[in-house]
Amino acid sequence: MPEATQGGEAEKTRIILGLLESLERDGAKSQRNLADELGIALGLVNAYLKRCVKKGLIKMKEAPARRYAYYLTPHGFSEKSRLTVDYLSSSFSFFRRARADCSDVLASAEARGWKHIALAGVSDLAEIATICALERGIQIIAVVDARSTLSRFVTLPVHASFEEIEANIDGVIITDLTMASTTFAAVAARFGHDRVLVPSLLRLGKSKEAA
Repeated sequence: MPEATQGGEAEKTRIILGLLESLERDGAKSQRNLADELGIALGLVNAYLKRCVKKGLIKMKEAPARRYAYYLTPHGFSEKSRLTVDYLSSSFSFFRRARADCSDVLASAEARGWKHIALAGVSDLAEIATICALERGIQIIAVVDARSTLSRFVTLPVHASFEEIEANIDGVIITDLTMASTTFAAVAARFGHDRVLVPSLLRLGKSKEAA
């Protein structure tokens, strides 16, 4: 089952574009600072930096205190411009699709009588789900994402695991764009399929209502 969805590709583009923009402003930033700025795990920053170096988008040079400084190559500047256009275009398309899908799964949650929901995965999809939930009077309790370095996302607390959530939750909506099927499997194993809803754009081979 493919992990890469349209939303997942948009998330990868967002990270690479954010990385290039940040390094253009200050190439001496530490990887930890980049992780905090982009809202992703430190290990993921390292992986994306290596990918950008391999593609010839950035180069690195030694800096004091055993650190490295990064700078964009001419190819990196061209790629940043291209990614900016692509990201803006895909973002509008993604937002329309995501909003419709979130409205659908929240309608299903409302029909089941769910009032308190957790989201699995920090992402643009999670932000859209939060907005749609307000329109239906459904409360999003928290976002769970073990890979995120954020303590809060939008107005919600971010937890590394569901065990950290003290409030009772009626169900979970999958909003992980990069590892959707893995996250779904873990959440369904913990709560049962009937308490997990999946937006159709994640393409997990499921209906909007979990079987």
